Amino acid sequence: MQRLLELDARVSQRLRVAESPGILRTLAAVLAHSGDSWFWFMGLAGVYWLGDEPWKRWAGVLLIAILATAVVVMAIKFTVRRRRPEGDWGNIYRSTDPHSFPSGHAARALLVAVLSLALVPAPWAGILLAVWAPLVSLARVAMGLHYLSDVLAGGLLVIVIGGVVLVIL
Repeated sequence: MQRLLELDARVSQRLRVAESPGILRTLAAVLAHSGDSWFWFMGLAGVYWLGDEPWKRWAGVLLIAILATAVVVMAIKFTVRRRRPEGDWGNIYRSTDPHSFPSGHAARALLVAVLSLALVPAPWAGILLAVWAPLVSLARVAMGLHYLSDVLAGGLLVIVIGGVVLVIL
């Protein structure tokens, strides 16, 4: 297991751009933040408030699914307690949640994409979110907040949670 963790750390370090000024770092920082829960809660609440019935349904399902996913992610994080990679970028994340496994941002972004492909009233929006979600996951690694295995675990978690949500609906 130790060898796998060391390989994960080496691969994750190679993907990192947090300390390299430039457009790639700026893009990664924007993408890394675009998966923040407060952003999605505000946006989905706005869609629910202003949207017509199909959009309200989509927003309501996503809000509930995101909350359920957050509970599962936090339970796993506080069980596993894997420390985030060392770094200076993203101190708000490091101070409020020092644990990295699994990535809540990756799980949230991928959940939004999976459920949107199935439920969003506009197919183009589901496709856009399906392109965006893996970029958020990689950006979390690039900015040094997660190891690659953290975001992969978030993705595997979403396969289960997204499947359950779709079966329930």
